[in-house]
Amino acid sequence: MGRTLIVEADGGSRGNPGPAGYGALVRDAATGAVLAERARYLGVVSNNVAEYSGLVAGLDAAREIDPEARVLVRMDSKLVVEQMSGRWKIKHEDMRRLAAEAARVLPPSQVAYEWVPRADNSAADALANEAMDTGGEIARDFPTAQDSERPTEDGARGAAVRANLGTASTDLTYGDDLDAQGSDHAASTDSDTLDAQGSDHTDNAPDDRPAPGASAGPVAFDTPTRPSGARARFDGAEPLTVVLVRHGQTPLTVAGAYSGSSVPGPSLTARGRVQAAQAADLIYRIGRDRWTDLPKPTEIVASPMVRAQETARAVSRRLGLHVRTDERFAEVHFGEWEGLTAGQIAERWDGHPERWLVSGTEVAPGGESMADVGDRVWAGLQDLLARGTGRTVVVVGHAVQVRAAVGRAIEAPPSRWAGFRVPPGSVSIVRLWADGATELTVVGCPSEP
Repeated sequence: MGRTLIVEADGGSRGNPGPAGYGALVRDAATGAVLAERARYLGVVSNNVAEYSGLVAGLDAAREIDPEARVLVRMDSKLVVEQMSGRWKIKHEDMRRLAAEAARVLPPSQVAYEWVPRADNSAADALANEAMDTGGEIARDFPTAQDSERPTEDGARGAAVRANLGTASTDLTYGDDLDAQGSDHAASTDSDTLDAQGSDHTDNAPDDRPAPGASAGPVAFDTPTRPSGARARFDGAEPLTVVLVRHGQTPLTVAGAYSGSSVPGPSLTARGRVQAAQAADLIYRIGRDRWTDLPKPTEIVASPMVRAQETARAVSRRLGLHVRTDERFAEVHFGEWEGLTAGQIAERWDGHPERWLVSGTEVAPGGESMADVGDRVWAGLQDLLARGTGRTVVVVGHAVQVRAAVGRAIEAPPSRWAGFRVPPGSVSIVRLWADGATELTVVGCPSEP
């Protein structure tokens, strides 16, 4: 038997019908490696149409990889699986059209369908949510030479895929006789309804990810293994790598208003959601093809503010990791300045906002100074360091919070922190050793192209 590919596909709508999107990926069954990812925002359609659209996109991607391969489709929609397997009738015209389109992509003799629980379809679900968040289209293909890096972040899912295929494939039938119209199968089930797994997909992260690991132990005299320009170490000690992410754009970002931690909101704008997804893509590349000497991220911590949580969920979906909240990484408390622009603040507090910015120790009326933020942020980072080195933790937060973390890491006085540019959706990286040594790897790297 020749090559086998696995298609994982999903679709969702926020409301039914509502703003919808699909996600699909193709894996090599032998390795579990992800070979292609597809996702697209569909506008306002039903959940079922989104699921069928994901199926068509996944099959198209599989055909592009190997038109001769046998394909196992795995979906958490019992509706689609049963209809495409020929056991349920298809009455709805849109679904009949999409089912017929799916049947034409590859010969039916090459394709089999299997229902899986939603928890086992989290990668496709994440892609669908990413498409709905960004309102765009995703088409990623991964070179064969990198396939061994793509099974999943922890390597366990690839093994699970292979194990499940081995146990399940004996019960699968390739080539169920779906006719060209995708309809009129002799079955008693009237199935053009939502299945229990199908509607209103949420941002739940998978439960099968490993807990953050500690260092595997030092390798002495490791300086030659580090990239040129990196901090030299001669004792082999590994640091904690901290990826500092500023949230995406909000309405107050656009207005130039001071947005602190005294109120939960605001939420991200449409552009802010795109920035969050782009930041997630950039973070995913850490340890792969960007900053290749750094460990891949294994933990996400976020500020409790709405905008940070929304950005963290985009990162969570991309990495397949849960988000933990830590109030110490919240934005500065602006007190009476909350929601005001710099001009409005200057009119009411003559000279005060400039002193706050320049000194770094001036306290906002009823709020905090930048130095205050530095104290609590640094305490949070030291707790992360105490939990283990040799790993990468993503901390999603805010402009002043990121500046404070960077400033404390390089022992710059608070009066200099305002000089660090931190755009919305940007990524900064600091590395912390247990003996107090630090490295500033990057500050304010934009995630937007």
